[in-house]
Amino acid sequence: MTFLSFCFLKNDSVSVQVEQADAGLPPTERSSSLPVFSHDEVTKHRSLEDGVWVTYKGGVYDVTEFVPMHPGGNKILLAAGGALEPFWALYAVHDQEYVLEILSKYKVGELSAEDLKKQGEAKESDPYSSDPERHPVLRINSKKPFNAEPPPEILTESYITPHVLFFKRNHLPVPQVDPASYRLQVEGLPRGALTLSLKDLKTRFPKHTVTATLQCAGNRRSDMNQVKEVKGLNWGISAIGNAKWSGARLRDVLLAAGFGPDVAKWARHVHFEGLDKDVTGSAYGTSIPINKAMNEDGDVLLAYEMNGEDIPADHGFPVRVVVPGVVGARNVKWLGRIVVSAEESSSHWQQHDYKVFSPGTDWSKVDHTSSPAIQELPVQSAITVPADGAQIDHSDETLTVKGYAWSGGGREVVRVDVSLDGGKTWQVAQLRSGDKGQPDEPSPPPGRSWAWKLWELTAPLPPDADELEIICKAVDNGYNVQPDTIPPIWNLRGLLNNAWHRVKVKVT
Repeated sequence: MTFLSFCFLKNDSVSVQVEQADAGLPPTERSSSLPVFSHDEVTKHRSLEDGVWVTYKGGVYDVTEFVPMHPGGNKILLAAGGALEPFWALYAVHDQEYVLEILSKYKVGELSAEDLKKQGEAKESDPYSSDPERHPVLRINSKKPFNAEPPPEILTESYITPHVLFFKRNHLPVPQVDPASYRLQVEGLPRGALTLSLKDLKTRFPKHTVTATLQCAGNRRSDMNQVKEVKGLNWGISAIGNAKWSGARLRDVLLAAGFGPDVAKWARHVHFEGLDKDVTGSAYGTSIPINKAMNEDGDVLLAYEMNGEDIPADHGFPVRVVVPGVVGARNVKWLGRIVVSAEESSSHWQQHDYKVFSPGTDWSKVDHTSSPAIQELPVQSAITVPADGAQIDHSDETLTVKGYAWSGGGREVVRVDVSLDGGKTWQVAQLRSGDKGQPDEPSPPPGRSWAWKLWELTAPLPPDADELEIICKAVDNGYNVQPDTIPPIWNLRGLLNNAWHRVKVKVT
């Protein structure tokens, strides 16, 4: 059952007759004796105890009774207190007449006309007012700039992460870029600057597609924060996603701009600058080593498509860099400038951030020059189902555990070990590189395993257990394995937390 399968499943014994009534009409155009509710009143109903209310096209619906009847009822709660439209836009199967017919039975009121207007009014004089709409299921870590991640239980429902559920990591307002006037500057080479339009990238260079996972360096920071406070957004385990990226290879573009043997003698880095700028005009910037950029097997893309469509604004429209196997911070969005250089980027995000220090280093004695900038990421895995604190019914007899695993640098995950008893005993999970029930993607060449693997284990519940500590740990083809605890890898920025992931559940 897919996320938010708000199917209101059709009873085959009933002939559905769709009532036009007032579904879809704004409150001001309806003749209704139902009460009017404010948005604040609706948001108070987000649980079975308080009632589960949702809105749809200005109507308010109490679906509390329906939730226990639905096999995906726990996921319906993700929409509680908010609008259905964003969810049904993602899962278009619900856009059917009989679904609206069944939904209409749960109608309890209308949303106030004032609340329908508030969103537009709130955007006035706001530097973030041009930011794109985001899916309401995302768990927000920062509104301005917008940073959010999907709930873990949704994350691993699909091998390819839909862009609306792909984590959002922004440092500044999302720039609005006209694709017709977009120009990419390539500098630092003997021939002088090369200027490329979006059309140039699409027509002058072969199109390549790479399935690659991107992960924020702060993924799982919230766990590290529980050991000792760190500085940064309190990411959970979902600041990671897997997508199909398409575009021109960076290597091809640099060769066309004049990169050759003479340049290779002195060039050591490639800088990227975005079109997102702060109030001083400074752009987000960073760099990667030249050998990654020019390696035929490096698969670095100047991507203009994500999952077969134009890259959405939140993910870098019209062009972003995709550097497979490397920390998300180097995958610069809204790319405006590329510079070949003998030196690393002098950007703040290259020199004073995204670096890891000893657990004994604090802000009073940190020396940013003493640590290299993060590039490749260590082996990682996490449990997405069940959630920490969940209750498991002992009568089920078995428990299914799900999650993801990935390693940086093109290293392939070859095993995920799972323990249901706090690490005393271990079982090997089943790995897959495709959606469940579908063929896996072909095995990548050695050193080019850029995509995550999803994993699953169904095992008997330990007898007489009233609480389980579930643990996962991944192993890559270099036999790198995750550390068992956080304290030895704790650092003041809360980066690269790849300790064994643990969740505790109650057995009732």
